[in-house]
Amino acid sequence: MLRWYQLKLRTAPLLTQSVTTAILFATGDTMAQQGVERVGIEKHDLARTGRMALYGGAIFGPAATTWFKFLQSRVQLTNPNATILARVACDQFIFAPTNMFVFLSTMATLEGTDPKKKLDQTYKQALTKNWMVWPWVQMVNFKFVPLEHRVLVVNIISLGWNCYLSYLNSAGGTADKKSDLPP
Repeated sequence: MLRWYQLKLRTAPLLTQSVTTAILFATGDTMAQQGVERVGIEKHDLARTGRMALYGGAIFGPAATTWFKFLQSRVQLTNPNATILARVACDQFIFAPTNMFVFLSTMATLEGTDPKKKLDQTYKQALTKNWMVWPWVQMVNFKFVPLEHRVLVVNIISLGWNCYLSYLNSAGGTADKKSDLPP
């Protein structure tokens, strides 16, 4: 299976990473609905899972693949550790805020709700949580992981992160309030 995946990464990297991302975004949402919210299979919101898969495959997968290639080729300093820190800074202060804005806006649009209201309710909270997790992940990712596997590493870590984002998105910015957490 790993050999097949490696071959697909070489022959069709954007498609392979986009499909992988769609699957893992859907998995993160399923984890949120079933593991965190405990809605049960009969009340599972398939449209919500579909929206997450669509975003992952059509937007995040291609964007992250292109972004990581850009960082690899354009952010090069003389000191390797400075290069890693510069890439993490670019990732966290350019890509992360943009991606969070696009994610929340896209979800609101696909849900038929007001993107501005969604952003007002959830953007700051989501971005703050992002900065607690992702700089550390990306330092390791940029230092030790080959370029062609970086999106996969992000996707694997994103199982938990997407679970959080899906829950935050569906809770309307109240995901950290004790009254909104499931028992």
